[in-house]
Amino acid sequence: MGRADLHIHSIYSHDGTSTVPAILKQASEKSNLDVIAITDHDSMAGVAEAQALAPVYGIEVIPGMEISTAQGHLVALFIQHPIPANLSLLQTIIRVREQGGICIAPHPEARGTSSLKVEDIRWALKQPWVAQILLGVEIFNAGLVYTRNWQRTASKILSLPLTHVGSSDAHLVSMIGKGVTIFSGKTTADLRSALMTRQTQVPEGKGLGGMHALVSYVPRYLLRKMGWAVWNEHPEKPLRFKRLSGNLKQSEQISSSAIL
Repeated sequence: MGRADLHIHSIYSHDGTSTVPAILKQASEKSNLDVIAITDHDSMAGVAEAQALAPVYGIEVIPGMEISTAQGHLVALFIQHPIPANLSLLQTIIRVREQGGICIAPHPEARGTSSLKVEDIRWALKQPWVAQILLGVEIFNAGLVYTRNWQRTASKILSLPLTHVGSSDAHLVSMIGKGVTIFSGKTTADLRSALMTRQTQVPEGKGLGGMHALVSYVPRYLLRKMGWAVWNEHPEKPLRFKRLSGNLKQSEQISSSAIL
């Protein structure tokens, strides 16, 4: 069975703390994953690099992004171009369909972050074609600190006619793989087939606790704001901090060239 983490943020998200090479290093070496998706907030700036470096790290990468719709966040997978923020949920799904992509509803009903309501998801699914694009819903998100409302909303979320997905929503490199989706096969094609046929599984996991967020994420976030991020020079070398100078994309291209 394959393991996928379909919700990961890099430095191209305003709140991400890890470079693309660091994410690939952690995912392939420490997390026992076969497939990941880079899903930065309203950006696909890191996707091309991730796909170029993926063979070097021995892992497959799905192009994607986490889109800010008017109703809440939506994860789009298998798309090639960014989709504008602030469109309605239905308009956003239409844009994903135009690119041959699929969608997952991340952290529905979650407090502390922009999340879709179950009622909005059900309303969208009244359009028969939407069920061919909006395929999954996160029933476990390891990156959420505010999880106390899960018991209140679990029955509503689990009753949605969508396949179940587990993700890390990692903004820290150490969180990658803490939430996973299990599927038959090992490849991105296998994963897409499993999502489309509702044949995914989500193992139990442990989310990001408040103390972990305070001790681990807050310092990394502050370092990121000062220009420092977790980086990897080469798959055979350890992770380290690096000060990124100038344009982020340019800095990442330097690391790519060094590896390739």
